[in-house]
Amino acid sequence: MKNFTYLGSVAAAALVWAAPAWAQDQAREEQVEDPLAGLTMAEILEIGAGHAPRGDIIVSASRSGNRIAPEQYPGSALVITPYQLDQRQTRDIADVLRDVPGVAVAGVAGQTQIRLRGSEANHVLVLVDGIEVSDPFAGEFDIGTLQAEPGARVEVLRGAQSALYGSDAIGGVVAYQSASGRSSPGFSARIEGGTQGTVNGAARYAANGKNWDAALSAVIVSTDGQPNARGGTRDIGRDSYTLAGKGSVDVTDTFALRAAARFIRTEGQSNDSDFDTASPTLGLIIDSPGVTFTNEAIYALAGARLATLDGRWTHDLSAQIANVERETDSPFGITSASEGDRFKASYVSSLRLDEHNLTFAADYEVEGFRNATPGGFVFDARREIEQVGLVGEYRYSGEAFDLAAAIRHDINDLFQDATTFRVGAGYRITGTTRIRAAGGSGVKNPGFFELYGFVDGRFIGNAALRPEKSTGREVGLDQQLGDNASVAVTYFDSELDGEIFTTFPPPNFIATPANRTTVSKQRGVEVSLSARIGEQFSLDAAYSYLDAEENGVEEVRRPRHIASAALTWEAPEDAASATLVVRYNGQTPDVAFTDPSFVPVRVQLGDYTLVNLNARVKLTEAISAFARAENLLGEDYEQVFSFVSPGRSAVIGVEAKF
Repeated sequence: MKNFTYLGSVAAAALVWAAPAWAQDQAREEQVEDPLAGLTMAEILEIGAGHAPRGDIIVSASRSGNRIAPEQYPGSALVITPYQLDQRQTRDIADVLRDVPGVAVAGVAGQTQIRLRGSEANHVLVLVDGIEVSDPFAGEFDIGTLQAEPGARVEVLRGAQSALYGSDAIGGVVAYQSASGRSSPGFSARIEGGTQGTVNGAARYAANGKNWDAALSAVIVSTDGQPNARGGTRDIGRDSYTLAGKGSVDVTDTFALRAAARFIRTEGQSNDSDFDTASPTLGLIIDSPGVTFTNEAIYALAGARLATLDGRWTHDLSAQIANVERETDSPFGITSASEGDRFKASYVSSLRLDEHNLTFAADYEVEGFRNATPGGFVFDARREIEQVGLVGEYRYSGEAFDLAAAIRHDINDLFQDATTFRVGAGYRITGTTRIRAAGGSGVKNPGFFELYGFVDGRFIGNAALRPEKSTGREVGLDQQLGDNASVAVTYFDSELDGEIFTTFPPPNFIATPANRTTVSKQRGVEVSLSARIGEQFSLDAAYSYLDAEENGVEEVRRPRHIASAALTWEAPEDAASATLVVRYNGQTPDVAFTDPSFVPVRVQLGDYTLVNLNARVKLTEAISAFARAENLLGEDYEQVFSFVSPGRSAVIGVEAKF
């Protein structure tokens, strides 16, 4: 209640200092530009479907599905455009997320995690074409399995978004959107090869007609890899395959159907830790021949959208599924396996009245889980959780003042009902300066494995776990610097109650989860810069400072300092281009199981700087050649204790667009 009252005060203050601007907006005779003005009904329906056909806009920041310009959003958001993904030659989405302030990335073979503003990895909701893609078994999404498709874009919302999306969104939302047949028609393909036996390829075909559009894409990422054990010689490679499609049809001028589907399969090698208490490498990753992993997922969504009152009142009904299977193997057979599935149905009704927008949403969700590890030493019964969420959202966008407020009530068949909120306001002091403030709350339900997982002698679940709860606030400044540059600065502060952690109680020291009785605190500063330098250069830069502590102890895998810069040069008429990307990750605390008791020992991972350089030259109007070098300086670093990350690599390739 204390935090709720405090956040209410922050929100009230934001409204008070912005009230004069609000009154000024009301007094003006000139109407605020309709956010859907100039669009056809097909484009309106496409925006509602999450296709986002126009420029640097945000769709995931509202349940309404309407486009929101970043300068009208009162929270912290960053859009990675198709142009930026292309110029940085992004293949793994996890890599480009390092360029977003507030995002920390840590990856090993078989699992890559992202953390927003010091949250846990399972506190980040990931949406792919509007589909929730987290694994219900693990409670999070392996972002390392998400490959960049031609024409795709990424939105990152920082700060609690549970008021819109429910559990999993304490830290924020990462929304990946593939290109639709309307926004990017035609055929494109690329093929590249390089060191470590790397062969990557992608192909996409999209088309549209007066009343329909469709797109189909395929991506392959394959590499023999490099050793990931200290002093190891065993290469850790992987093969990842993605097949995706989406489309829509306008049945009438006001009624449209849409669908999206995605198949992802990743196979690779991995290494185990040394568990021999008499070994000098106890707790370290060692070469483990024959150890592999396989992750396979199927996602699908179907929806219908009806627009009434000239498109001002929309009704959207959708259903989506997710089925995720994961397996690790050794020379002796399967060592672990899991199955997770989700069914979700949503109804969203949104009404626009000039600059006001009212939205109601209802979500019904069922998640299922089963530990499929054979051998009789695990609990392998299927479990399910059912949940209903009700959302109310209001948005106002004026010439100088913007307001957004949302409240959500979740009814869960296992935990107590939860109510979360979010409110934010922005005020344009001048034509080049805008201040904003936002506050909200979040909730994260315990995962299935945390509740019911059992592996004899290694892990015991805790069915008495309660949901984690968070409250947070932020204030920010957006400043335009002349005609060609802008900077955004944000301060944030949040608290997490009931954090779930792994404990090792005596006398057997078997791992089991529990809720902390102390409060975890996260605060920090985020800075982002975007600038056009002359006619041929552009610069995007970001910096984050984070202080994340639990009861005065620094949280693991959360570096205090993260920075990145991407400098792009373009020749006249796009005849050639080159991009230099520099990414810095500060010292990071972690845990190691190097004590014979297997009680974790705190360690400090060194900082590192990654330098990537790529170039492209146009051979014909439709065909280009390109080259890329990653970790150009050959930095030796670890993102997770004892897992050595890849060294220097290089590729060359060719791409075509028709």
